[in-house]
Amino acid sequence: MRRRSGISVRWHAGGLNNGLIFGATYHGVTRMPRACSYGIGHVGTWLAYRLMRNGTRALMDNLAVVQPEASETELRRLALLTYRSYARDTIDFIRSLSMDRAQLEPMVAQLDTVHFEELLAEQRGVILVGGHFGNWELGGVALRTLRGYPLTVVGRPEPSPVVARFRRRMRDSLGIQTLEIGRMLETALHIRRVLATNGIVAMLLDRHLGRDRVDVTFFNRRAWFLRSPAMMAYLSGAPLLPSFMIRQPDGRFVGVCGAPIRVDSARPADESVRLATQTFAIELERRIRANAHLWYQFYRYWDSPA
Repeated sequence: MRRRSGISVRWHAGGLNNGLIFGATYHGVTRMPRACSYGIGHVGTWLAYRLMRNGTRALMDNLAVVQPEASETELRRLALLTYRSYARDTIDFIRSLSMDRAQLEPMVAQLDTVHFEELLAEQRGVILVGGHFGNWELGGVALRTLRGYPLTVVGRPEPSPVVARFRRRMRDSLGIQTLEIGRMLETALHIRRVLATNGIVAMLLDRHLGRDRVDVTFFNRRAWFLRSPAMMAYLSGAPLLPSFMIRQPDGRFVGVCGAPIRVDSARPADESVRLATQTFAIELERRIRANAHLWYQFYRYWDSPA
């Protein structure tokens, strides 16, 4: 469903991200054993797969681009797996909020922070970049709880005010600062201040916001990614660090980083920003090809208006 302004597409899968369902999920997960939460999520996402026909069809259309050799039956199975992966990731993120270090460590098989230490030593801050892929929220919890890194999460406002309050409260409980994108100048100045104190700023790039966009080639198609992260890197000298939190077959998570992306300030800004964003798009595409069911886009992604 498009907003009347034509600026963006509603990304969320209706009932999976409205205030009632998210609130019920939060309260249920915090009170029930993990296996029970998984069981309810398993049934609930089957219903979502069957009843949310537009979301399911959109998932299948996106997956057909990622895996063009897949049959209709395979795409349907992959779409259902995507719903269920999204539910499990949400459950594990909520559960992680109340865990101390000793409780969280068994959930994380590996957390690669070598690049963090090297880049923070440069005293320019780090712009952590990812996509709507894997358990990005749990990745922030792990960085804060297991490594103690200061973290500011920058994102678009939630469509549901209830969900927005829940997410802000959950991050606040761990000392993770939330910065909602509002007026671009104010947002940019806030990000600059965080980077100037050698902080870590986390942003997701694979959905643009209005005119804050740059075109990239993604799965051999034109797509629009968020422009501001690379632009902030261009202006501040902070590196972009691709980072992903990926569930393994045994249910644990691996936190991995790609090679840091340097935005060349000697080139014209538009050229450097596009090149850096394209470099990230290639990295994200590689990760999605390996785990297509962990890419959470519940609308026809390549129909997103420019």
